[in-house]
Amino acid sequence: MIEIVKINTSDLELGMYVSGLDRPWLETPFLLQGFRIETAEDLGTLRRFCQFVFIDTEKSSQQEHALRRKVRTQRPRIPRQTMFPTRQLKTYTDSADWAEEFPRAETAVAELSSGIEEIFQQAAGGAALDVVRVKRSVEPMIDSISRNPDACIWLARLKQQDHYTYQHSLGASVWAVALGRQLGLPRSDLRSLAIGGLLFDVGKLRVDPELLGAERQLTPEELQQVRNHVIHGVEMIGATGLMNTDVIAMVTHHHERHNGSGYPQGLRGDEIPIFARIAAIVDCYDAITSHRPYARAISPCTAIKMLYNAKDLDFQAELVEEFIQAVGIYPAGTLVELSSGEVAVVVAEYRTRRLRPRVMVLLDADKQPLTSMRTVDLLHETEDASGRPLDIIQALEADAYGIDMTSIRL
Repeated sequence: MIEIVKINTSDLELGMYVSGLDRPWLETPFLLQGFRIETAEDLGTLRRFCQFVFIDTEKSSQQEHALRRKVRTQRPRIPRQTMFPTRQLKTYTDSADWAEEFPRAETAVAELSSGIEEIFQQAAGGAALDVVRVKRSVEPMIDSISRNPDACIWLARLKQQDHYTYQHSLGASVWAVALGRQLGLPRSDLRSLAIGGLLFDVGKLRVDPELLGAERQLTPEELQQVRNHVIHGVEMIGATGLMNTDVIAMVTHHHERHNGSGYPQGLRGDEIPIFARIAAIVDCYDAITSHRPYARAISPCTAIKMLYNAKDLDFQAELVEEFIQAVGIYPAGTLVELSSGEVAVVVAEYRTRRLRPRVMVLLDADKQPLTSMRTVDLLHETEDASGRPLDIIQALEADAYGIDMTSIRL
């Protein structure tokens, strides 16, 4: 008989099967909801993040039987190399720290932002897309993310909220390259992801702006006009003579969904080109974490949970999990509240310790601005001034307590 028991983490042993935690799974480093404790490292991690957990006694006592049953009933995880059979994947390591990379990232993102705005304005006026300039504009950003993604991720979070189409394209491009780096894709593919991220929504330049910013429910005819941005985008890309099939796939299929519920063709699963599957994730993530005319931005932490819940429904599970690894639960630029009551912004994400990034404290425990901001490295500083545990307790909305993120200067 299946029996679930609550047990203090101090009493855990190897071989026990953890079926539940005393906190949401996404607030821990564990990607899988349910796992067997196999190593001392597993024990240490559980004890660090949880006071108690829930143990499935049947799976704990009948390990081999439970493991065989689990393998039969769960869809096997698709390896990276299987998703990209013709690519030579690599492992990226940070070759620059935050302080070294930030000024280079600022220059790269500023160049990309001004470039894409000018290119889009020209295209909106009837000119052909300047693909040559697009290709040139993305190179410094790709260089920066290859060295260390945190600085560009910070800047993508702080992008201006006006001119949503331009800034959304910039954000999607950054997230796409960050995910490509996580996946180990070569430079040529990072370039395709960067260009595709910039251009997959370019067809919106031919859609009535009033429809794009409408704060009411659209009629079926109006909704179809908005969806036609995909057709417009394909036409605009075709007019440039660009032959990159991965970029074209991102433009054509970034609104397809894993379960077949998307458009324009209702493709499902592996029918959707892999780069379009990536585009769908970054498009959704950047959109819901940005202020739009008809919706407020949500926190990155909440957005990650939404993506996680959409695994194998809207998005391929493996790519969602890789995206979470790429940007973290609290990406650089995220406002957070600490257990001390202070409010801080995440400066650098430790991709191996996702819940303990480096943060800059902006408000004191009474939520009043500090006269001088200070940096706290949660990886090493584990207690506050009173000796109590110092942790992130929640992510905040982008404008919490009236903070203007775009005014923050490091």
